[in-house]
Amino acid sequence: MSATTATAPVKQPNGKGGGRRKLSYPMILLIVAGLLLALSALRALTGADDLTSSGQYGGALGAAVPIGLAGLAGLWSERAGVINIGLEGMMILGTFGAGWIGWQYGPWWAVLAGVGLGALGGLIHAVATVTFGVDHIISGVAVNILALGFAQYLAKMWFGAEGSAAAAAGGNDKQSPPMEGLGSFSVPGLSGRLGSVEKHDWFLVSDAAGIVRGLVTEVSWLTLIAAGLFVATFFVLWRSPFGLRLRSCGESPVAAESLGVNVYTYKYAAVLISGGLAGLGGAFLAVVSSHFYQDGQTGGRGYIGLATMIFGNWRPGGVALGAGLFGFTDSLQLRGGGETVHALLLLLAVLLVGLVLWGLRSGRLKQALTAGGIAVLMAVWYLFTDTVPVEVVDATPYVTTLLVLAFAAQRLRAPRAIGKPYRKGQGT
Repeated sequence: MSATTATAPVKQPNGKGGGRRKLSYPMILLIVAGLLLALSALRALTGADDLTSSGQYGGALGAAVPIGLAGLAGLWSERAGVINIGLEGMMILGTFGAGWIGWQYGPWWAVLAGVGLGALGGLIHAVATVTFGVDHIISGVAVNILALGFAQYLAKMWFGAEGSAAAAAGGNDKQSPPMEGLGSFSVPGLSGRLGSVEKHDWFLVSDAAGIVRGLVTEVSWLTLIAAGLFVATFFVLWRSPFGLRLRSCGESPVAAESLGVNVYTYKYAAVLISGGLAGLGGAFLAVVSSHFYQDGQTGGRGYIGLATMIFGNWRPGGVALGAGLFGFTDSLQLRGGGETVHALLLLLAVLLVGLVLWGLRSGRLKQALTAGGIAVLMAVWYLFTDTVPVEVVDATPYVTTLLVLAFAAQRLRAPRAIGKPYRKGQGT
């Protein structure tokens, strides 16, 4: 298959070629500047200092990594046409593998064990869906159930067994013994200077310093590896013959086969890589976030990763952006962000007003009325309260997931053959 064939504009239903106009780098920078200005103004108006604090963004970065890796895992699998609902289970396997190996051999071996067990979960999913043609959703749910039962059973047998070395080292039925930390780094000189600027409380300048400081201070080495994986994914899938063939399997496997592509091989490779990435996300939780495996550690991040992948329109950059958004909301729980969420109600109301104006201009009256009603509710909630209950803060990541998917649904374009059964030679 030639690069020309793969990159030709897709015809729209109305017969016009091309897709949506891509954002240019100046436009992206303008959007980032506008968002920073909005956050600075909101912080100054509401007094919610955590909106732009280094602690909030450092926590957001750490929370975004496992979600982003789960989203990236889903991207690899679904670009090859295999729906991967089993990301949560593969992450669970990753956390267990990291906890099992980490306390005995150290954090880097824990990372490799997490990747390996996650890939094993991917292999199970690939055998079921690619070889035996099992429905992708059913297989993914089965992987989630099996992984949870596998981890809980072996944790009880290995970590909590009376008289075992693991129990003596601090393990029990629900968690592994603690392991050594992986280590972190801060950009020399930059972190301290940004901290000084952040303390001055200057409008916009201190806000920018706080955000950047959170992203360059005490960053885990595994975070740096995760960032590199996003870049590598883009170049492998969109700039290499391997990626072109893999994506062709998710768009039209029959056409790919007619051009000599071994569709089964590429689907297997994609789902194995997907499982390894999900396992790496689970290993991050065990190695970096807590230093041990714990039952229920993933907390639904595999499912949020799926939402991130959909929000990102099956593209690495979009997945990274979505992971950052969900990481920010996840970090609010750790910092007791009642005041911050309360301030965000005002920002949400303003954004919804903008959506109302856009809907009226484009003739989408129903959408405009719905957005206007929600904007009024958000404004009333903000004006007549001083904070939000802790239960609302805890639910923020999941509510954000639903809102993002609801508003992003209109611009999504999944691979054409995703989830469809394929048998070798069916096009002949």
